[in-house]
Amino acid sequence: MVDSVTLDGLDRRLIHALQVDGRASFSRIAGVLGASERTLARRYHRLRSALAVRVVGLVDSPRIGMLDWFVRIDCAPDAVDPLTAALARRDDTSWIAPLAGGTRLTCMVRTPVTGTEGGRALFGHLLRTPGVRDVEAGCLLRPVAGVGGWAGRTSALDATERAALLGPEEEPRGQEPQGRAERPPEGPPGAFGWGEAEARLAGELARDGRADVARLAAVTGWSASTVRRRLAGLRAAGVLHFEVDVDPSCLGYPVEALLWLEVAPAALDGVTRALSRHTAVAFAAVTTGRASVFAMVQCRNAGALYDYLTGELGALPGIGRMETALVLRRAKRAGPLLLPGPVDRSERRP
Repeated sequence: MVDSVTLDGLDRRLIHALQVDGRASFSRIAGVLGASERTLARRYHRLRSALAVRVVGLVDSPRIGMLDWFVRIDCAPDAVDPLTAALARRDDTSWIAPLAGGTRLTCMVRTPVTGTEGGRALFGHLLRTPGVRDVEAGCLLRPVAGVGGWAGRTSALDATERAALLGPEEEPRGQEPQGRAERPPEGPPGAFGWGEAEARLAGELARDGRADVARLAAVTGWSASTVRRRLAGLRAAGVLHFEVDVDPSCLGYPVEALLWLEVAPAALDGVTRALSRHTAVAFAAVTTGRASVFAMVQCRNAGALYDYLTGELGALPGIGRMETALVLRRAKRAGPLLLPGPVDRSERRP
């Protein structure tokens, strides 16, 4: 559980800057924000130590031959906490949340592509777990909103400041999305040279997206120049990107709701394009299963959630049925679990 953290204006500007480019040096960010490099570094490390904010490196699953699944698990009340803890310790899970009501939890699971073992082993294990009554999994077909930044954490900088951060530096910048995210063409894993060293690189960046080159070189066995070259190549190919993992309650949005929408096929494109423009939507994706669209929504309070459901969302044609659930707490977010405590405060060039 994250301790209460209050973010001021400079914290919010720093978070937005890191969303524009999670590996930009603090000296570069300082030049744009008009604050000292030391102040920004101190603020980021304070927030990361409190588990309120951190930069994580994320891999696009299809580009490395993997699939992502949104999984809903119905279980006995006394099984929720042990199962949540067990899932959180796994390397192939993220976004784990017990839901309000006490008998369901959700998570994202990464598995090999269908045709190999797929998710059969994990899903079968879940069904055999004492206390688990039902498991429902929908495969993520395409993210349609929230990739590269949710409006709740990307509204502190103006266009000029964003452009300054996107200027040339040692490593290529991640593209600041506006509305629906455009994906680079997909290719087979071999097209990007994905192997064990790349997997170790991604694992370290998932723990700390700002890990310095020396640490990444030690993890991969590469030289520093190779690390920089492979990072640039994987980012340019859309295989690797960086997100700011931030507790929404710190930004004033403590109410998180999950939505499952049944959308008519002819309306699917229009609905997803609209969701990509809704400021309440932190993430949305088209999935398999009864509900063709899954979304995570962040609101300031229950009344704001009601207004969104009956207003912006309710105005969209083609939605036949909607299911909502409130998140009780997030046991795990985008990156691996971290324990509170000191972090590496050295600010060598990431």
